[in-house]
Amino acid sequence: MTASYAHASPQIPPAHPAKPDSRIEVMFPPMLKRQTLFTMRLHLQGVAEIQQALASGRFEKAAEIATATLGMSSMHGHQMAEEAKYMPHGMMKLGALMHQRAAEFAISAQDAAATGNLKPPLRALSRMTETCVACHSAYRLK
Repeated sequence: MTASYAHASPQIPPAHPAKPDSRIEVMFPPMLKRQTLFTMRLHLQGVAEIQQALASGRFEKAAEIATATLGMSSMHGHQMAEEAKYMPHGMMKLGALMHQRAAEFAISAQDAAATGNLKPPLRALSRMTETCVACHSAYRLK
């Protein structure tokens, strides 16, 4: 680390000037909001673990993580049914698409275990996270 970075602020400035938040507010009961935000943090942790596994060439592990933390089988049963009562259709659609794309990533990562080609799983991971970004850009829990 160079001296110029040694005392740099840990905060990263916003990419764009601050604008009023124009996302659609989605009203959840307080307990469901907490559970949903916790689940979203688990999804984010899963993405980080997937990236770590890919970086170390552990494609099968990346596929397992995606399936367990983000794939269709990770959809949260009772919580999902409760969330559906409050979510706008577009938000539900994006959530389902994210889980579907996680499953597609898992298949791509398994294929990479045989081929060694990192590009397809990286493309699939990008498509999955694009869905997260789209949802978080359009909606916010209130």
